[in-house]
Amino acid sequence: MRLSYLLTSIFPFAVSASLQEQIIIPPMSQTTKESISSPFTSSQPTLADLLTIEPLASIYYSYARETELSSSFFSESVWYTMLVPTNKAVMALARKPHQGPEPVEPKIEISEQELDERSKRNVERWVSAHIIPSRISLSDAPASYETLQDGKLVAVTPVPNSKPDSPEWMRVTLEDGVRIIGMKKAQNGVIYLIDGTVVPN
Repeated sequence: MRLSYLLTSIFPFAVSASLQEQIIIPPMSQTTKESISSPFTSSQPTLADLLTIEPLASIYYSYARETELSSSFFSESVWYTMLVPTNKAVMALARKPHQGPEPVEPKIEISEQELDERSKRNVERWVSAHIIPSRISLSDAPASYETLQDGKLVAVTPVPNSKPDSPEWMRVTLEDGVRIIGMKKAQNGVIYLIDGTVVPN
């Protein structure tokens, strides 16, 4: 009995308070609704996005991130055709990218700073030798394409007796018989995973 009396005496005040605290929100326009329900998103990832999530290319990307070039992998204002060696291909190198080619002169003592600078130059040369700063057509093989490394061209050669119904990238090899084993498209370029490496000048 007391409970029902309490509820009947308190309820009108609760309703009155809740009505006073209500905030009236004006109706949204159609444009506002669309911008909330479908925010701008790019249909494709960038080269940087693809390299970040590609487990076969983690060593190449770790080298690439040491260079200033890597900042352009996010940019929509560039188009790169990237020839990205697999981790296995990089590990198979007798001399790693930061070491550069075998010196022809006898070994001389150099400072740690000079060694660091030389390593950075070697990495820059190696990474840029794997990047063609334009779109390419593999159906145009045989052809050669300029890379970002000065004076370095990459030759693309058709594979004899390749299956005509196979993807274009399976019907060509790069210099020294390096095969393309996969392709991924980005909004600012294409990545071709390769089973070897491009030798810089």
